[in-house]
Amino acid sequence: MSRLHSIRPHEGSNMIYHIGALIAVSAWGGSFICTKVLLNNGLSAVEIYLCRFLIAYIFTLLICPRPFMSRSLRDEFLFLLCGICGGSVYFIAENLAVEYTLVSNVSLIVTLSPLITTLIVALMYKSEKIGRGVVIGSLIALCGVACVIFNSSMSLEVNPLGDMLSLLAAVCWAVYSVVLRPLSSTYSTWFITRKTFFYGLITALPFLLIDKTHMSLSTLLVPQVAGNILFLGLFASLVSYLLWGGAVKHIGAIKTGNYLYFSPIVTLILSAWLLSEKVSIIGYIGCSLILGGVIAGEKIGKSSRTNSDATPH
Repeated sequence: MSRLHSIRPHEGSNMIYHIGALIAVSAWGGSFICTKVLLNNGLSAVEIYLCRFLIAYIFTLLICPRPFMSRSLRDEFLFLLCGICGGSVYFIAENLAVEYTLVSNVSLIVTLSPLITTLIVALMYKSEKIGRGVVIGSLIALCGVACVIFNSSMSLEVNPLGDMLSLLAAVCWAVYSVVLRPLSSTYSTWFITRKTFFYGLITALPFLLIDKTHMSLSTLLVPQVAGNILFLGLFASLVSYLLWGGAVKHIGAIKTGNYLYFSPIVTLILSAWLLSEKVSIIGYIGCSLILGGVIAGEKIGKSSRTNSDATPH
């Protein structure tokens, strides 16, 4: 009985991080529509990314100016990797993929990230085996993602370049989630987020040099453009990265990564609300499978978990 009492407060204290992860993926689900609006207004994928990360970095620098450098060159390299995989390459690859293939293809491939994260963690940390609950829950949720994505289209058009860019984005986010493991045990979430934004901006500059489009100041002053950029910079980047970093630190990369399956649900709802797109029975089935998959994975994981929990806290 005493052991049960000692576990419950810990599980309850982590609930706030589960909620934070949900808020983050909800913002990222909505950010796709914002990005589409900005692309339609003439901004390029690189320009959209630089605008949102510049805004986010300025705010994190004002709130958390010190320390500026990490404790070692190894950690600094890991932060560089965070900036590349969780920033520049991820977002630019994802946005460019939309231009070369169907949105449904991009969404499906990018949501493979939680499964890739699970595989990477299992390969890197021998003490962490892939649990039955994680496998079952992930597969159920992935089926749900497929239903949601193919809600409005039952045909799959393949463009190798666009699909490869989508796969690159999925791998990048998985690497970013895994790299957060050692950093989150040493540095604060604010510091990690600021460093990620900094290196994300620096590593995006080469892409800007080869970008042939150039936005004008008048475009940025258009209310619709300015509003969407502010949402992407302040909420989808600043707030969401802080929430995501805190979730990875306290409940682990694998559990946090599984919340990415909720992103297509948010996109589906917002598309129906803002773009008047109809939701078919397949879409509703997909939403149910996603919710059921995440819940099933958590329940089965609890029932089969041993006394030693390998997830970092």
